[in-house]
Amino acid sequence: MRTTESLPSAEAPPTSCGGCCSPSAPQEQERTLRVLSMCCVNEERPVRAALEGLSGVADLAIDLPGRTVRFRGSEPTFEAALVAVNKLGFATEPPLPAVADDCCGPASRAVPISIVARASKAAPAPSIAAAPSAPVGALLLRIPEMDCAVEEGQIRRAMEAFPQVKRLRFDLPARALTVEAPTDAWDSVTAAIRKLGFSPETLSAPPAAADTAKAQRAELVRLIAALVVAVGAEVVHLAFPDTLPWHVAGMAVAAVAIALSGLSVFKKGLSALRAGQLNINALMSVAVIGAFLIGQWPEAAMVMVLYSLAELIEARSVERARNAIAGLLALSPAQAEVRQADGSWALTDAKAVTVGAVARVKPGGRFALDGRVTTGHGAVDQSPVTGESIPVDKGPGDDVFAGTINQSGALEFEVTKPAGDTVLARIIHAVEEAQGQRAPTQRIVDKFAAVYTPAVFVLAIAIAVGMPLLAGWPWLEATYKALVLLVIACPCALVISTPVTVVSGLAAAARRGILIKGGVYLEQARKLTALGLDKTGTLTEGKPKLVAHRVLSEASNDAVLRVARSLAARSDHPVSKAVAAGLDAPSSDVADFGAELGKGVHGRIDGRTYILGNHRWLHERGQCTPELEALMQEHEAQGRTLSVLADDERALALFAVADTTKETSRQAVAELLALGVRPVMLTGDNPTTAQAIAKQVGIEDVRAGLLPEDKQKVVAELRAQGRHVGMVGDGVNDSPSLAAADIGFSMGAAGTDTAKEAADVLIMNDDLRKVPETIRLSKKTYAVLWQNIVLALGIKAVFFVLAVFGSASMWMAVFADMGASLLVVFNGLRLLRGVRKVS
Repeated sequence: MRTTESLPSAEAPPTSCGGCCSPSAPQEQERTLRVLSMCCVNEERPVRAALEGLSGVADLAIDLPGRTVRFRGSEPTFEAALVAVNKLGFATEPPLPAVADDCCGPASRAVPISIVARASKAAPAPSIAAAPSAPVGALLLRIPEMDCAVEEGQIRRAMEAFPQVKRLRFDLPARALTVEAPTDAWDSVTAAIRKLGFSPETLSAPPAAADTAKAQRAELVRLIAALVVAVGAEVVHLAFPDTLPWHVAGMAVAAVAIALSGLSVFKKGLSALRAGQLNINALMSVAVIGAFLIGQWPEAAMVMVLYSLAELIEARSVERARNAIAGLLALSPAQAEVRQADGSWALTDAKAVTVGAVARVKPGGRFALDGRVTTGHGAVDQSPVTGESIPVDKGPGDDVFAGTINQSGALEFEVTKPAGDTVLARIIHAVEEAQGQRAPTQRIVDKFAAVYTPAVFVLAIAIAVGMPLLAGWPWLEATYKALVLLVIACPCALVISTPVTVVSGLAAAARRGILIKGGVYLEQARKLTALGLDKTGTLTEGKPKLVAHRVLSEASNDAVLRVARSLAARSDHPVSKAVAAGLDAPSSDVADFGAELGKGVHGRIDGRTYILGNHRWLHERGQCTPELEALMQEHEAQGRTLSVLADDERALALFAVADTTKETSRQAVAELLALGVRPVMLTGDNPTTAQAIAKQVGIEDVRAGLLPEDKQKVVAELRAQGRHVGMVGDGVNDSPSLAAADIGFSMGAAGTDTAKEAADVLIMNDDLRKVPETIRLSKKTYAVLWQNIVLALGIKAVFFVLAVFGSASMWMAVFADMGASLLVVFNGLRLLRGVRKVS
């Protein structure tokens, strides 16, 4: 795969490419396809068989942990592969750009970082970069009746008949669907969705949140009216004589209530039945129609109204969970105060501010854009982005983020990102992408529901037909019990129990400055038993500091420190910079300044020659006395780097520099140990320094002197021991080990231009305590998931027994279904309310 071209010299004759670039010879290139729902060997086999059966597919390789498929082929072959995989019912991500074997010129497309960094990762991760709501040339539809995963599944199955459809993207809160397909297929796609009983509307842009809220309010008004009419049907049934006129009047009132509340349910249900599918809408349609026909029309009307109300409440509750993090957008002001060409200041729409412009924020104001401080000092509350509760001091050169609050001091900053690509906007987009990935428990529940619903439907038919024949039950009684059973059996609560919980957990984490790239990582973090920790920048500050100094001669302290700072300030070496920054002393002019590679610096100050050098140079000069040697060894045992100031006769002062540990590291390690997670330090530093840092933070297992590939091998070794391994790092050097771990944590992501693709969890600040917090949140989320599953099945089991052997009515059935659904929704939403307690 070429990314560069070797150009022939001017004298060389042009070479021929053999016609490989002609339109008749499609170029072969390496293709990468992500199959998001391919998570086990049973799902890999059909994908492999489908692709091996395609002509033109070469070098097929399937990475099951990474859920990626790689092969070589032409563009038509790749299109055919997409169609073949989609026909199997698997969701695929759009193809990653690949570099062609272009023999006639340099490649026109660059390989994205995700191809390199994510090649061997356990699961795909969405990019944190902001993206348009719909790709150019895609069909964007609003489907008012689509409000839960059941309708989504119904539409997905219908779209399997269209090989032209490359990708579907559902936005349930907005009730919008993006269809990536050729324009000539749009009419057919829309017609197929309409046949399912939906009313798709073509949009040029996604519906605004205000429009969605307005539509939901209108729907609520309609359902309240239907409830009033249904109550009227009950009044007619109970308060008036059971004569034919009143009977007909009551049926008419009930029919109006059903029409007001359930036409969309009927449309979708009947469409599902015609397609041979048994979903929630099909069950409710059969139950309501059956009840109406056997004379239970008041109950039929009330059941449909209450079911529709429950659906609306569920939809709004799920929307609250899904949009919890999107509320952060309101934190970013719509306007910014920007410096004009003439030097004046004017309020400008944030979307119109260009990169490079200078804006300012007064004390108490919010930043509308990302930028870098140019003038002023102040404390900034960054909690909306990083989750930090303590304000951070900002000055020239420091980064600031949209949505954060300037608490003190006017700050001017240069805009570094457009409004659509701020860290805040990218966080929101990443959470939206993560919501689309199904967690393992959710996949289990979906598979169970797919079997459970048809099984209950068959059981209901058996009761309606079999019990009168075998047990002598009256036909109307048996039919009524069967209809009650259908209402109880609706898997609404079960299906909705997992996504609302997972989404609440993702939003809760994001509010705390923890960006989790998918429900699978939120759920799996609880399993971690070992955690690799990079040292520099993760456990330590990553910046050397002067931690100790000692004047060794009888000369004046002030004079000695002045000389040391003068020499150190002239050097570019990090250790010298740390010495200069740590000394509060004036500087003097240095004459004949020079540097000795690997030793230190020298120069003349006030007519005398001095050196500021390391331990080795002092030995070479014969100036290392036994007392000084003992003192230096004492510091070196603590992992400190030493510099010594000396003149031509003797050593004058000793300076110890170290990369200090973060204040939070020791607490984070203690919390990990309390959770049963074994911390392992993985560092390229020398063993002495590594052991010193490990002792300070409480880590016993230390692996030092490691190259990036060595860290990756250690992670693989821990996994081979049967451990679930996480990895925490903050640099490009850590990418191989982050990718090799079950879950990779990237530190300080808020300060990077792009999210680290190799990581699965992004810690927006440098607080290592966010890692054990993620594990605790995972444990809590998993517990709530199973609470919801047990609640949903337990309530239905009780009413199921009552329906068959007791005297459960359709009223009881609808309250059981609605109650279970609302119970699991509100239980899942507890994660949002309790986010601050997850610590």
